[in-house]
Amino acid sequence: MILIIGIFYKFEKQKSKTKMIEIERKFLVKSDDFKAASFNSNRIVQGYISKNPARTVRVRVKGNSGFLTIKGIGNETGLSRYEWEKEIPVDEALQLLKLCENGIIDKIRFEIKSGNHVFEVDVFSGDNEGLIIAEIELETEDAIFEKPFWLGEEVTNDQRYYNAYLSTNSFKNW
Repeated sequence: MILIIGIFYKFEKQKSKTKMIEIERKFLVKSDDFKAASFNSNRIVQGYISKNPARTVRVRVKGNSGFLTIKGIGNETGLSRYEWEKEIPVDEALQLLKLCENGIIDKIRFEIKSGNHVFEVDVFSGDNEGLIIAEIELETEDAIFEKPFWLGEEVTNDQRYYNAYLSTNSFKNW
């Protein structure tokens, strides 16, 4: 089992426009001890209308909610990229999933409080069974956060751990 920690989402105001930046760092982790500390979980099913790294378009159903998300290409550090997300009716999201490219992602997301942050830990099923990825919100690329004892090696710039990649290059085939 491999666990990944990703750190994301920063929203800032600039010149009366909202700039949406995803900030992400990823880490391998040493165990699945996060499960005991989880305070919430939801099933997530998501697909990609476009997997072009310059403009990835994702459709997601999380619990009883639907989302449409557009992500841009990462910056020079690989830690930040543009992200726009809009909640849509779940029935529309289910219909849009039928238009997605091959490779639907299916996972359970656990939420775990750590210090002043919440880690979102994704436990994959199907072709990505055995892979676990976690994410945490930070304000800046260099923000300090409490690292749980189960954190391991950083793999931030390893594209294999991005969901768009996993949707067509499943973990079971690595």
